[in-house]
Amino acid sequence: MRNLGCGVTYKELFIKLNKVTAVELGLPIVRGTPDVSARPDTPLLADRFGRVAKDLRVSLTDRCNLRCTYCMPAEGLDWLQKDELLTDAELIRLIRIAVVDLGVTDIRFTGGEPLLRRGLERVIAATAELEPRPRMSMTSNGIGLARRAQSLKDAGLNRINISLDTLDPEKFATLTRRDRITDVLDGLDAAREAGLEPVKVNSVLMRGVNEDEAVPLLRFCVENGYQLRFIEQMPLDAQHGWTRANMVTADEILTMLSSAYTLTPSEVPRGGAPAERWLVDGGPAVVGVIASVTRPFCAACDRTRLTSDGQIRNCLFSKGETDLRALLRDGSPDAAIADAWRATMWAKAAGHGINDAGFSQPDRPMSAIGG
Repeated sequence: MRNLGCGVTYKELFIKLNKVTAVELGLPIVRGTPDVSARPDTPLLADRFGRVAKDLRVSLTDRCNLRCTYCMPAEGLDWLQKDELLTDAELIRLIRIAVVDLGVTDIRFTGGEPLLRRGLERVIAATAELEPRPRMSMTSNGIGLARRAQSLKDAGLNRINISLDTLDPEKFATLTRRDRITDVLDGLDAAREAGLEPVKVNSVLMRGVNEDEAVPLLRFCVENGYQLRFIEQMPLDAQHGWTRANMVTADEILTMLSSAYTLTPSEVPRGGAPAERWLVDGGPAVVGVIASVTRPFCAACDRTRLTSDGQIRNCLFSKGETDLRALLRDGSPDAAIADAWRATMWAKAAGHGINDAGFSQPDRPMSAIGG
């Protein structure tokens, strides 16, 4: 049983929490501010339901060079101003606190589009120097990656996820409002050549738009050695136009894939990973489905999120945030910042509540929160 570095194991921590560890979305959401004094004596990012956040999603910018129809309007959004964004030094300091003081083991750099962040390689290199060294990945749309994949690998990035919802150039241009599919395909090739493996492809299927591409996308990934992840469309668009009727469900995706391939459940433990995985025709190729809406995995969630303007979110769908940027800029010590982060995660709800009658999506869109 793994030791947490504070004299207790995860099992012992769960006992100390004295809470149900198999969190179900049917549990009532606890309102109000939880009593932080009830936290167990651990430096880690524990919550009231036995979960420990070890995976940090770091948004590097809210800007993007695509205008995907399911994410934002054609004219874009009101981007954050430069002085609102964390500086490289501030960003690196928070990542260090997360890894050294709070027990984070995995960092995923996101956006917006993280390749638009100046100093990206510098931030990755500084993160790679931390002890213990965290595993590092990045989610990107792939535009501009072809010329930077090797420098990202040299800086210390371990692997990459690239978004690609269609293989049809015209459909790509319609979906993203940009004629850039060649750049994305070149970025995939460059990532593989640089050794940013496994190279994963993220795809969102939408009814009446691209749901007919489930099998072609999987065939493309199998033939090129990429790992495909289908993601159920979530209510995180800036326009607040998401409807359940337009979402292609996990069950539908698996049915379509099974028409061309034999899928068998992967025996690799899922842990806190968001994707359920299946072997394709017995392997070694695998395909995953992230079914946040129809098959919620909140019970095993191990993520904490940092926005590009220094706000901590304990859930992708949280309605509240904790301002660490203010603490950074008023001279607060690392210990105070770590305590504020711990308190935020202690207040995490049992589940995201998408399927609850009173659910309302976050005010911030996905591009501002970070994936």
